[in-house]
Amino acid sequence: MCGRTSCHLSKEVLTRACAYRDRQGQRRLPEWRDPDRYCPSYNKSPQSSSPVLLSRLHVEKGADSSERVIAPMRWGLVPSWFKEADPSKLQFNTSNCRSDTMMEKRSFKVPLGKGRRCVVLADGFYEWQRCQGTNKTQPYFIYFPQIKTEKSESMGAADGPEDWEKVWDNWRPLTMAGLFDCWEPPEGGDCLYSYTIITVDSCKGLNDIHHRMPAILDGEEAVSKWLDFGEVSAQEALKLIHPTENITFHPVSSVVNNSRNNTPECLLPVDSLVKKELKASGSSQKMLQWLATKSPKKEDTKAPQKAESDVPQWSSQFLKKSPFSRRRGADLLERWLKREKEEEPVAKRPHTQ
Repeated sequence: MCGRTSCHLSKEVLTRACAYRDRQGQRRLPEWRDPDRYCPSYNKSPQSSSPVLLSRLHVEKGADSSERVIAPMRWGLVPSWFKEADPSKLQFNTSNCRSDTMMEKRSFKVPLGKGRRCVVLADGFYEWQRCQGTNKTQPYFIYFPQIKTEKSESMGAADGPEDWEKVWDNWRPLTMAGLFDCWEPPEGGDCLYSYTIITVDSCKGLNDIHHRMPAILDGEEAVSKWLDFGEVSAQEALKLIHPTENITFHPVSSVVNNSRNNTPECLLPVDSLVKKELKASGSSQKMLQWLATKSPKKEDTKAPQKAESDVPQWSSQFLKKSPFSRRRGADLLERWLKREKEEEPVAKRPHTQ
């Protein structure tokens, strides 16, 4: 399953992280729809709003289906056929959609048949491992392996937007397969766009933590085929839904257990179940640079934004008061990285007690 994610990159940086090539091979950046509804957060839970990629053809009649837009959507799919006036009265959980049963359930079968496929964007997701013999659980942050290169080392906080437009060689966002739908209130009003994350059996590397994982689209080709419903049929697209071993993880603090906690501490590595000191991997070193240069922020302070459920809004006042500011988060991770070198890599399978 997938019940908590992190997505704290700013709109501009997230846009450049999602650069792609259209059907003509032209390099493009996806355009935002309703960008003011995006609130970066280290700790997103169902009912909150998260950014998703979808084909432009879904929002513009006659558009090229290979072109993409980013739109914030509610996590937890509200079916278009739902008749109640309040979407919170939906009686079943739609934050996740099992790949093996989604064709049996009307809530998911209908949007899939309409080509309403999307890609949910995140830094990574959290999962909880139950400690054997106890009622305690250990949270883990799970994400794509990150490769540190000369380019990424040279791109720091001082780089301007023009630099990001030329090349993206920083944190690689996790791209999860999802379905979305559009619900119209029966008494009229704005349409509600919402999504669900498709889940599959866990890969071998994650099976000790949890038996389910998101269906991760690994690579530009997979993302392109999943989104391009105008050229790729549902039957073909579903072949992309399977576990991937290209994933890494580390244990994190229980501070992430409360979805109201929205600080860098949520995803900082801790030495918990793994008893040995952990050697800093390339992915963890990349995370240090990433945390040192990026931070959630409320980017448009002129227009009021509706607060996400259980997720605090970021403002300059909140950032000043937070004990885990951007620099503090980087300092904590830096101290972790400077521990004595030992044998085990950070992405090692966890040992249960």
